Amino acid sequence: MTESTISRGDILEVTIDRMAHGGEGIGQAPDGRVVFVPRAFPGDVVKAKAGRVKKSFIKADLEGVIAPGPVRVPSSCPAAAQGAGCCDFAELDPAAETGIKAAILSEQLRRTGVVTGEGLEIEQNTLEPVRGWRTRVRWGVDQQGRAGTRERRSNELITGAACTQLAPGLAEGLVGEGARRFTPGAEVIAVFDGEGNRHVVETRKAPRGRRVETIREVVEGNGKVQEYVGGREFRFPATAFWQAHRNAPAVYTQLVADWLGGRDYQEHTAWDLYGGVGLFVPALATAVHGKVISVDYSPAATAGEQPGLAEFDVEVKSAKVEQVAEQLPKPGAVVLDPPRTGAGEDVIRSVAAAAPQAVIHVGCDPATFARDLGYWDRFGYEIEKMALINAFPGTHHFETIALITPA
Repeated sequence: MTESTISRGDILEVTIDRMAHGGEGIGQAPDGRVVFVPRAFPGDVVKAKAGRVKKSFIKADLEGVIAPGPVRVPSSCPAAAQGAGCCDFAELDPAAETGIKAAILSEQLRRTGVVTGEGLEIEQNTLEPVRGWRTRVRWGVDQQGRAGTRERRSNELITGAACTQLAPGLAEGLVGEGARRFTPGAEVIAVFDGEGNRHVVETRKAPRGRRVETIREVVEGNGKVQEYVGGREFRFPATAFWQAHRNAPAVYTQLVADWLGGRDYQEHTAWDLYGGVGLFVPALATAVHGKVISVDYSPAATAGEQPGLAEFDVEVKSAKVEQVAEQLPKPGAVVLDPPRTGAGEDVIRSVAAAAPQAVIHVGCDPATFARDLGYWDRFGYEIEKMALINAFPGTHHFETIALITPA
């Protein structure tokens, strides 16, 4: 088969060599072009249907597995088995998952030219449990009022089965046979909070890439979530951001405390950028022995004072980070936890210009995270430590946290 004979819709036999960012398996077409196949894993020999055919690569869909590789296992998620986009790694051996994600991260870092992997050991941490870990979920609602998970690459919904990421009981009576009905076209958010209470609220459908925080109707509970980390209480609406994995907040805050602690900071002010409800404030305040300025544009996250932060000197700014970063007093330490799009060049330039002694940068997308590390290098900072946190088991997602200091 030559390049000219491969067309959209053709069936190819592909052996998967490695994984790409985004969770796609990588192999070669008969003509040597790179083929990307979702839900295919290293060692698999698969039938793949050519979709997007370009000069140097082919995007394909998985049609079937001819011979499973050593890391393929039976699906752990009935919703994903029906076509839902929740668990694209449902058929990947959990024991191999974090190592594969580390290889994906290393490749992204190598491409930046800033980090080659030599001399930098990336810590790896898989959070337990690997199923039933998600304590908050957002579902779509179809025209019959049934809640469900969206299909892969589609707005259609899988309403017959709930994802096994979800904490036991989170979907009970809300998804599947006999479940209650909701407003057609709405979105439903369900949360288990730190008190063990379930909150279920309706919002309007979110525009692509946006988070809708206005609650239209409280269906169950009171819509006000209570969470606890290190014995400190946080209160916020069910629509506000909080880490999905039940153990992630405690693990992240301990890592921030360990990495920032024990330094002699010249400035006794810290910045908590994209700070949400202030999860990292205690670790920052303790590290610099002073004030924390927390910045986030989310009204749901910044509207109320947090009981668990009452003992600290905290100034909360409800604003976009890029609008205020250059106006803040000089910091000794900074934590950035930006959205999937990353912090970007302008924000990193502003932080570097303020000359903090230590920065912790959190990234949930390896491509934008690697890009941002390139900016840190350009502005005179280097990586001291890095950790990969597999906080989204069963999916291609993961978090990376880096300690960055002046070069």
